[in-house]
Amino acid sequence: MDGVWPVAEAKAKFSELIKRARRDGPQTITRKGKRTVVVVSADEWSRKSPRVGNLAEFFAASPLHGVKLKIRRSKSRTRPVSL
Repeated sequence: MDGVWPVAEAKAKFSELIKRARRDGPQTITRKGKRTVVVVSADEWSRKSPRVGNLAEFFAASPLHGVKLKIRRSKSRTRPVSL
């Protein structure tokens, strides 16, 4: 396996997929022959996606910060659900 997994094989061999992502690096999953997702180890994800700030700082920096939104909420205790 060269790091490319059809979705059915990835589902069937999920433990192996995880092991290879940790050992060999990113593993690509395809659906109908097209790249769909990439599985990477948690360590690699942490290295490549540094987090800056916290959630409160993110919202404070939003272009919508300070906008007065009026949200109407239903007074009903229930709502219809289709099954």
